[in-house]
Amino acid sequence: MREFLLTLCVTAAVTYLLTGPARKFAIIAGAMPPVRDRDVHKEPTPRLGGIAMFGGLVAGLLTADHLDTLKYVFQGTGDVPALLSGATIMWVLGVLDDKWGVDALVKLGGQMVAAGVMVYQGLTVLWLPIPGVGTVALPEMWGTFITVALVVISVNAVNFIDGLDGLAAGMVCIAALAFFVYAYRLWYGYSVPDAAPAALFSVILVGMVIGFLPHNFHPARIFMGDSGALLIGLVLSVCMISITGRVDPDVITMQTQSATSTVHAMVPVYIVLLLPLTVIAIPLADLILAVVRRTWAGKSPFAADKQHLHHRLLQLGHSHSRAVLIMYFWAALLAFGTVAFSANRTELLAIKVALVLCVIGILLLLLPRFRPHAPRVAERFLPPRYRQSAKVKNVLTDDSVKEIHDDPAPVASSLTTADEELLDQIGTGSHAVGHHSGTSGRSGSGAVRVSRSTPRK
Repeated sequence: MREFLLTLCVTAAVTYLLTGPARKFAIIAGAMPPVRDRDVHKEPTPRLGGIAMFGGLVAGLLTADHLDTLKYVFQGTGDVPALLSGATIMWVLGVLDDKWGVDALVKLGGQMVAAGVMVYQGLTVLWLPIPGVGTVALPEMWGTFITVALVVISVNAVNFIDGLDGLAAGMVCIAALAFFVYAYRLWYGYSVPDAAPAALFSVILVGMVIGFLPHNFHPARIFMGDSGALLIGLVLSVCMISITGRVDPDVITMQTQSATSTVHAMVPVYIVLLLPLTVIAIPLADLILAVVRRTWAGKSPFAADKQHLHHRLLQLGHSHSRAVLIMYFWAALLAFGTVAFSANRTELLAIKVALVLCVIGILLLLLPRFRPHAPRVAERFLPPRYRQSAKVKNVLTDDSVKEIHDDPAPVASSLTTADEELLDQIGTGSHAVGHHSGTSGRSGSGAVRVSRSTPRK
């Protein structure tokens, strides 16, 4: 575990330190497109955050290559060269799109080329563990098709969900953490060495997004852009391929001596479509809804609009930060709920906890205006919006404003006769405009002489 923590820290640190220079480079290069109608932010923001993420990816792989425990990933498999090749193609495609813009079909073709390069280097789905049938070896054509489909689905799901500050990075971080927990459990709990690449790639992906998130939280100073969204989507798909089609359930059966225990352990990876449905269920649902909605309206599936899930949360009345946190909540519930269900003797507990959390999530969706307040003792440690003492006092409410409007105070009737005469004299302006009529401001007809009523001290 120490090797994974070291790799994560190095990846996060390099990504964090490179994000500042990447932002300056994006400003100089002009990678700051104007604000569009479907955008949520109010002013142009630099992109090309994927430059820092790619640097973090390379740094994490170099660090892991020098650690004894993780050397197996580099020596025993060809997953690392395949990952670097596909990530480089995807990253270059994203950089070009951030700077000059790339047609949707060209971008889709580039994604398929990146997936094809990884398949050519050996990163592909070899078999599928199907319940009731067992392990089914896939023909080369079907393995290639499933691999390319996973890459394209994952990349576009992450790209579509990248609409609010910190949303895509945070949700990918949650998915990668779930992958790491499951892969680490398979590797050390069941002695499955084929789970090592997925564990390493997952922890590197967590470091990439953690290092970028401090710059991307609302209000964001830089966007990851397509250079970042396509990159982290590809790394996430590589984790899926490594877990789904590379781990043989028979190895776990030999360890557990029970087919039932193997079924429980392999729940998240039984069917290749189960992983994206559980771990990245929210981005995938948003992708499917967007494609159906745009196709039904006679538009291109890649035509941008303002009807994504995060846009609908804002329309319900949720703030920017709360909409992001709600998406985090549901993504974590689905991802970690599936991983918890795969653990032995925790299925019933996982279902009960998931149901309770579902109720909480639904309540959060139905209460967009709710603002919790902390006790006064803890106010100093919280943002101002959660402090009761920070409320502005003596602020007119809607009821008080209506009462004043309906029953105005009789200001004029409270004046005395002397006050009314003084107001009439001041209203003529004779003391101010006397010089225009040929009289001085001190004397003359109609001039008002104001004497000091308060004696000098």
